[in-house]
Amino acid sequence: MKTYDVAIAGAGIIGLSIAWQLARRSRLKVVVLEKGAAVGEGSTGASSAVCRFRYSSDAMVYLARDGINAYRNWADYTELDEPRATFQADGVLWMPGSDTSWAGREHSRMQTLGIATEVLDDKAIVERFPAFSTCTLCPDVETGEDHDCVGGSQNLYEVDGGCFDPVSAVQDLVEACRARGVDVRFRSPVAGIDTNGGCVTGLSLPSGERISTPLLINAAGPWCGMLNAMLGLDTGWDLVPTRIQVLYRDRPEELKGHIPVSVDMAGGIYFRTQNRGQQLIVGSVLEEDEREVVENPDDFQTEIDADFELKKLHILHHRFPGLPYRGSIRGYCGLYTTNRDDVHPILGPTAIDGYWVANGFSGHGFKLGPAIGSQFARAIAGEWHSFDTEVPMDVFSIDRSPIRLESKSVLA
Repeated sequence: MKTYDVAIAGAGIIGLSIAWQLARRSRLKVVVLEKGAAVGEGSTGASSAVCRFRYSSDAMVYLARDGINAYRNWADYTELDEPRATFQADGVLWMPGSDTSWAGREHSRMQTLGIATEVLDDKAIVERFPAFSTCTLCPDVETGEDHDCVGGSQNLYEVDGGCFDPVSAVQDLVEACRARGVDVRFRSPVAGIDTNGGCVTGLSLPSGERISTPLLINAAGPWCGMLNAMLGLDTGWDLVPTRIQVLYRDRPEELKGHIPVSVDMAGGIYFRTQNRGQQLIVGSVLEEDEREVVENPDDFQTEIDADFELKKLHILHHRFPGLPYRGSIRGYCGLYTTNRDDVHPILGPTAIDGYWVANGFSGHGFKLGPAIGSQFARAIAGEWHSFDTEVPMDVFSIDRSPIRLESKSVLA
């Protein structure tokens, strides 16, 4: 039986961030146990990895700020000479449609929180992003009928936002963790959890190997409920694996100029470029598209629905009038672990001594990863380090009350 100070279930961005933050500030012996055969097979690998700051909760704004700061300074954060991942500093554009007061209100709020933003009107949008339509209306996705576009938009632009390659990011973290002595294992799901007197004492793997540890952290994403069930733990939160659809297409040469990460709130989509600007990926920001519960996260439909594809492409063509109707459309599906109570995570200790959770990120997890890692590492090791967040972990503790929200979507 091998002994570790900390065991982490899940080698996605959350689990690896916790492991790395522990390794960079302590000599604790850490093992990361991943059920997949390789890095990036879970929610992280399918993430669009949008790095935006604006959230309804100030605490989430600060967590996003601190997570994105690590991504913008990735080589320093990972201590790797040549990391694979590079921050794509495209900025983030929020287009709220006919609500002409929203951008101004959020700009004032973001300035108060120390986030660099600008308000852009129609003229500024056309000058900076010439491919965009500034129409404030939502296209008709049921009939496809055209409308006379209406301008007068007021839009919020996050200067320091952008996106990151999620698979490269977790590959870098595996390398960084192993260089500091963290034992990162694949094809190693937790098969059983040992307790004594209400305290975690160890766990077992499918191979029969037993691991002794006083602390197990559940960062298993859509599989988190399986670990909770092993302990008979009712977290009190409705955490469900949820199928999320994303489509992508090659960017044609007709689409000129810079395209920032964009949130078309009127149309209900987000989009960004990838592969050095050569592709566009498109997803939904609508609550109605985040309701498909997956009973078994190991077996779900990974192809996008035809209806989803047609509607989102119609909205994309409305936002880019010059986008030609040619080229192949492809898609994929990933999983959120949606907290249906308030679409925010639950973090930290549970009623079972030595069993901690980092679950229910509801699509927010990637941008928060480094900051969440610092919260856990500081709570465990008791040391502050560079790239730490000042947001206390108990803001999202398991025994908190649900946050009141106007909409329980990924934009919350």
